[in-house]
Amino acid sequence: MEPLRTAPGSLLAAAPDLLDPNFMHAVVLMVTHEEQGAMGLIVNRPAGVTVDVLLPDHPVLSMQRFPVHQGGPVGRDTLQFVHRAPKKIPGGIEIANGLYLGGELDALAKYLAARPKEALQRVKLLVGYAGWGEDQLEGELAGGSWLPVASRPEWIFEPEPEHVWRHVVRSLGDEAAGLEDLPPDPSWN
Repeated sequence: MEPLRTAPGSLLAAAPDLLDPNFMHAVVLMVTHEEQGAMGLIVNRPAGVTVDVLLPDHPVLSMQRFPVHQGGPVGRDTLQFVHRAPKKIPGGIEIANGLYLGGELDALAKYLAARPKEALQRVKLLVGYAGWGEDQLEGELAGGSWLPVASRPEWIFEPEPEHVWRHVVRSLGDEAAGLEDLPPDPSWN
């Protein structure tokens, strides 16, 4: 049997019973999923901090109060970003049709300064990432911990990320009807 793999740019919604606090009701944007392991970015968890706090020495970003999200529990000392503004922020790697990871930091800074409202719909800054070792994510997918879903840009750049998990789960249709209303632990009823 071929192991389950996710495509770059697809999403994984945490199953309602995934109780790990790092991933409870998380929606992960997959960046890579290969035989050696997988990497993704949680897109629906605000970090409660802005980029000016994280990069106080950058000449432009130190003046931007642009929100940052928690990308995952690994590498929390790294700032990454996804965007759909390749002409404004060159140098990124296209992980899905029109969706880019990274790019030139100074170009990002200029874009955030020049078009902050537009950037909120086209850029997401993230601290950390989600990572899985060899065969780990395949096992979690087979065990039902994650619900794979095709990505929609509006979910990745949703201004109210606390609603994203429910939107993603509802998109699964009748097979997942009602899952978005289940508490993570049935004893919470």
